[in-house]
Amino acid sequence: MAYIGNQADTAFTSLIKQDLTGASGDSLTLTHAVSNANDIALYINNVRQEPTSAYSTNGTAVSLTGSVGTSDDIYVIYLARAVQTTVPPDGSVSTAKIANSAVSSAKIASSAVNLTSKVTGVLPVANGGTGINSSLAFFNIDGSASTTTNTSFNKIQYSTVVLDTKSGWDSSNKWWEVPTNGAGYYHITAQVALKSMTTNQTEVRIYKNASTIINVSQFDAQNTNTAYHYFVHTLNTVQQLSADDYIWVGAKIADGTGNVSGNGCTLTIRQVQ
Repeated sequence: MAYIGNQADTAFTSLIKQDLTGASGDSLTLTHAVSNANDIALYINNVRQEPTSAYSTNGTAVSLTGSVGTSDDIYVIYLARAVQTTVPPDGSVSTAKIANSAVSSAKIASSAVNLTSKVTGVLPVANGGTGINSSLAFFNIDGSASTTTNTSFNKIQYSTVVLDTKSGWDSSNKWWEVPTNGAGYYHITAQVALKSMTTNQTEVRIYKNASTIINVSQFDAQNTNTAYHYFVHTLNTVQQLSADDYIWVGAKIADGTGNVSGNGCTLTIRQVQ
C-alpha cells in the first residue's frame, strides 16, 4: 500500500556541545553567537545554571554572576544559535531601524535621486547646477517717480513692487535690503527717465548703504531752446553684497535748480551667485 501524507524527513539537526574547561573568572567566550541566555544550557561541574540569574549573554560573550576556576568542569549545550540569515519582509524596515549616517553615497544609485523633488537650495556649478539661487531673486520695483532735486541726491520714490520673493523692499526708506541668508553676487539694473526744466547736467547714482556709490550716469543738456529736457539713464553693475546691505537710487541736477520728474523708472536686482 502506498504511503499517504508528508514524507518523513531524513535529515536531522543535532545539538552542539562546547567544552569550556580551564576557563577562569566571571566571563566565558562562546564559539557561536546567541541571541539571549535562554539559547544555551550552561553546566558548571555538571550542575545546570539558571539563565539570566546565574549568567547573561551578549553575542559570544557570557557574563557570570559568580566566578569559576581552571579546575571547574564547564560546558554549554547550544539550544539555539544566531547563525541564520533572515530576510525581513518587504516594507518592514522603518526609519528608526537604520542607524544615523549608515547609508553612504555608494549605496545610492544615481538614477534613484530626483533632484527636482529632493534637493533644495543652490546646487553648485561643480555638481551640475548653475550656482544661481532664483528663490532669492528680486525683480522690478516699478512705477512713476517724482522728486525735487538739488545739490544732494534724493532717492527715487518708486511706487510699485512687481515681485519681491524675499520681501527685501523697505517702502519707508525706499531701498531694497539683502535678506539674512542672501549674501552673494547681484546683478543690479536701474533705469530712470528724467525730465529737467533746466539746461544743466542731470546725474543718477546707484548707492549701496548710506553713501557708497556703485554706479553713476551723467547727462548734459545741449538744446537750450527747449523748455524741457529728457534724459534716460540706464545703469548696470554686478556687486558682491552681504546680508543687510541695502540698495537705493538717487538723482540730482548739478546746479540745484529746477524740478526733475521721472516716469517708468525701474530697479531690477537679481542674485547671480
